[in-house]
Amino acid sequence: MIQRIHHIAIVVADLDAAIATYQGQLGLRVSKRLHMPEQEVEMAFLPAGESLIELIQPITDDSGVARYLRKRGEGLHHICLAVDDIDASLEALAANAVRLINDQPIQAAEGRGLFIHPQAAHGVLIELLEPDEET
Repeated sequence: MIQRIHHIAIVVADLDAAIATYQGQLGLRVSKRLHMPEQEVEMAFLPAGESLIELIQPITDDSGVARYLRKRGEGLHHICLAVDDIDASLEALAANAVRLINDQPIQAAEGRGLFIHPQAAHGVLIELLEPDEET
């Protein structure tokens, strides 16, 4: 079911400043930057070996990511695990009564995904993602 860690997502208050930090201090480079109004975020992906670091900045004051940032501050938002088949993963999670954020896969920046509620994963928000071909 799980292939690898696809990305680690970090919520930030200022995407440009965060990019400058990750580039200047760690030597990482942005491979993709996206504005996603449907998710109310702007994000940048920085490859780190076979995985990615995803920097996320809310673009509205009332989005879930904005509320997360206000409540917890900058830092780890979620861990994303790549899976072969998101529909089969959803079916398996439902069969085991795992608490989810969304009960149907959503279109994410890098493919189709779903989120496991932090209360079902020892306080960590986990995204399962069936990556697009190119990711």
